[in-house]
Amino acid sequence: MNSDERYMKRALSLAGRGECRVTPNPMVGAVIVRDGRIIGEGYHRCCGREHAEINALRAASEPVEGATVYVTLEPCSHHGRTPPCVEALIKHKPARVVIGTPDPNPLVAGTGIAALGRAGIRTTVGVLESRCRALNERFFKFMETGRPFVTLKFAQTLDGRIATHTGHSRWISSPPSLAFAHRLRSSHDAILVGAGTVLADDPELTVRLVRGHNPLRVVVDGSLRIPLKARILQDLSTAGTLVAVTERASRQKIEQIRQKGADVLQVSKDAAGRVDLSDLFIALGRKGITSVLVEGGAGVITSVLRERLADRIVVVVAPKIVGRGIEAVGDLGIRRMEDSLGLAWRRIFRRGNDMIFDGRLRDRPMPPGNSDALSGDSENLHK
Repeated sequence: MNSDERYMKRALSLAGRGECRVTPNPMVGAVIVRDGRIIGEGYHRCCGREHAEINALRAASEPVEGATVYVTLEPCSHHGRTPPCVEALIKHKPARVVIGTPDPNPLVAGTGIAALGRAGIRTTVGVLESRCRALNERFFKFMETGRPFVTLKFAQTLDGRIATHTGHSRWISSPPSLAFAHRLRSSHDAILVGAGTVLADDPELTVRLVRGHNPLRVVVDGSLRIPLKARILQDLSTAGTLVAVTERASRQKIEQIRQKGADVLQVSKDAAGRVDLSDLFIALGRKGITSVLVEGGAGVITSVLRERLADRIVVVVAPKIVGRGIEAVGDLGIRRMEDSLGLAWRRIFRRGNDMIFDGRLRDRPMPPGNSDALSGDSENLHK
């Protein structure tokens, strides 16, 4: 590992500290080096606050002129909630800026790199690029496609059940796994479940076991079956709710739900007459939702997999066997083993007594990267 890679690795480690706090912005870290010494470092701490470069410049223990700045993502060149970072860098006159990866945001997209060049500052682009992209896979997916990054997460028993045959499911996983699940919630812009989950469990779908923001709660309910007294329709000041319906939904009930302060979005039907999830994700992207955590139930899990809509799959497996019960995944229409969905595991680790498998669909390959950057609290079995 050369010196550029070593300092970029440090910048990546710093960037990961912003997880759950910067969404929908990317996680970014910056390190300032002079004569083999780190003289300043910083990361993007919170959406709407100073970016990593600004924090590193302010933390510098000596003048930055002539030093080298390492940053995981191309410095921004546009006015948003904060001034352009590239202007601050040019003002401090570093001799060189090393960039992990260009920014896919159309408002940046190479203009930051170009501005540094015009100012006579040498740039090196692409150091640990695959790791830098992996760190912000949700941001890159949204910027490059306009669709949110979709994480499918569910907890099941060792024999693949998400509930007993009576429908009882609390609690399959252990308290440490539940805390992990709440952290996962806080790192996404929205959490999505089907109407069946609301009817069966009446969940809050908020972040309670860890510190973090509450994602937008999205319920897939084509015919609008959820009751007006459901928890997700109460106290909407703590977490917003959006109900996705089709033309089958009652106009009167739609208005009643809107009067409670929730949003109702009508989308097209799929071949079975249910909410078309692909169209729903496109609509969520248009609303600025960059990432969605799908938590179930079985029908939604099956649809997301059947339609190949998931980017990331997280499965919590509890060391329990219940026998007959509700399967986590239903019929995907697969008749031959060679047609099965292949997963590339990024991490396999434990929480309490449970095993957690974190992977990507093989038709959506991710470059090898720093697995710790994906969750912020890795506990790999191989250590």
